[in-house]
Parts: sequence; structure tokens; C-alpha cells
Amino acid sequence: MKFFIDTANLAQIQEAQDMGILDGVTTNPSLMAKEGISGDSAVLAHYRAICEIVEGDVSAEVISTDVSGMIREGEVLAALHPQIVVKVPMTKDGIKAIRYFSQKGIKTNCTLVFSAGQALLAAKAGATYVSPFLGRLDDISVDGIQLIEQIVSIYAIFGFSTMVLAASIRHPLHIVKCAELGADVVTCPLNAITALLNHPLTDVGLEKFLADYRKANG
Repeated sequence: MKFFIDTANLAQIQEAQDMGILDGVTTNPSLMAKEGISGDSAVLAHYRAICEIVEGDVSAEVISTDVSGMIREGEVLAALHPQIVVKVPMTKDGIKAIRYFSQKGIKTNCTLVFSAGQALLAAKAGATYVSPFLGRLDDISVDGIQLIEQIVSIYAIFGFSTMVLAASIRHPLHIVKCAELGADVVTCPLNAITALLNHPLTDVGLEKFLADYRKANG
């Protein structure tokens, strides 16, 4: 399973890259705004900077809601760097844009997916990735992990090449569950990834090893 980091923060991207576990990056307009990145030229420059850090795919989201605007923006984004994946919302116009990009050989990430039916349409249109938002489903008392299981199963039955990119990850258990179900990718905040490092028995064991060493070696 690939690990993407869900941020526009260059320092966090670099930290994940330095850990040796980073396979790609996802961003969105909210994450860009959080970093104070505004204006078309600044946003495009920031995408280039991200691509210089990570070796894998970098999802860059369109902000248009009509198909012609999505296509226009997506072609600009795709021309920035070979690693760019055009991130398109799950709407009727979005599906049309994904089909267009697919026919042009441009990689896409269908975002804001909340049902298996939506994921099925994205795969039919030729999306490279589909991003089901499992954490946001959990927030409204719907089982987001069950949705991942449904999508993985449907794609396996029909042999779709679209990769399941589990998004809206809230905690490390989400990551482990997605791995168990065979999700192709998880995209997470850095703190969810680093939380995988933690276990109290690891801390206790390390402290005992160090204490025994100090006792034996003065």
C-alpha cells in the first residue's frame, strides 16, 4: 500500500520524504489556503515545489465546476510536471472531465467520493485514482471503512485499473484497516502516519534495554 501525505506544507512533505515512506502527495484548495498560498501563479509555483521534493504522484485540484473550466484548468496543471495528477470532484461535469483526461492520457483523481456507486462511475470514466472520504463518513455515523471494502471488492470483480485512494484519514487505525482491505493508497496528515510508530510496549522495552546497558556498563 502506498502512503501519500495530505498537505501543502513543504516542511511536512520533506519530513515524510526523509522518513523514506512517502509515495506521493494530495492537496486541495483548503490545504493551500491553510499555508497562505493564494493567486494562480503562487499556487502553480507551489505545486512545482512539491514535485521537487516527492518522487511520486501529486494531486492538484481544479476549482471550476463546469466541464470546460475543469478541462482548461486540468490541462494547465498537467503541463506543470509529469507527476501532477488532476484532482476532479465527483459531479456529472467532473465525470465528463475525467473521461476527457483519460482519453488524453492525463492522470486523474476523482475526489469527494462517498458511495460505491460514485466510485463505480469514476472507474467507468477512467479515473486513475478514486478518493473515498472515510473519515467524513465516520463523522456522520456512517461506516467509512465499509465503503473502502465495497469499492475494493467491486473493482476486483470487474478488473478496474482505478486505484482506491483512501482519504480523510483520521487516525492510525484507519490506515491499518485500509491496508487489511487492500486499498491501493492512503493519504493522511503527517501526524496519522507518525502515530503508527507508537506503542507503549516499544517504549517500555527500549527503556529496559537502555537501563540494563547502563547497569552493565556503568
